[in-house]
Amino acid sequence: MDRAELRSIQGPLKARYREDPAAAFLVLRAEGQLGDEGVACSVRTGKALVEAGLHPTTGGDGTLACSGDMLLEALVACAGVTLRAVAINRGIVIDSGTVRAEGDLDMRGTLGMDPGVPVGFTAIRLSFDLRTTATAGEVEALVATTERYCVVLQSLLGAPVVTVSATQGMP
Repeated sequence: MDRAELRSIQGPLKARYREDPAAAFLVLRAEGQLGDEGVACSVRTGKALVEAGLHPTTGGDGTLACSGDMLLEALVACAGVTLRAVAINRGIVIDSGTVRAEGDLDMRGTLGMDPGVPVGFTAIRLSFDLRTTATAGEVEALVATTERYCVVLQSLLGAPVVTVSATQGMP
């Protein structure tokens, strides 16, 4: 996709959202089915069914996807798509590149071993390794803009309001 094609697609959307901000509001949903056996939850993505389970460091056997990995994968995907879109809009050619995310966890927290140990990531590092003829300043601005507009990254940084609920029915 080139700059003109991307702008021709996004231009009418931006115009519509300027005229009607409510049209830009979206609710994304994800749903999973708890496994009948073992510790698993199957989640349908846009393209596949992913079965998630315990990470080996918490008792899993390594055959199922880890939700922590999936969070980092979502960050990498979102950051990569955002960076590519920003680069196209700015006319920056990226021949190839790699987006990486890594996060620090202490499994004693999720296993409930020590109330002083946090549950979840305590640090996440996102990095880009780009093959481009863009200047260092252009790359710096590209990454800063990507950081600003990456939905998953901003959600992690902004700590959205999360509510948790449950309903109960009889089997």
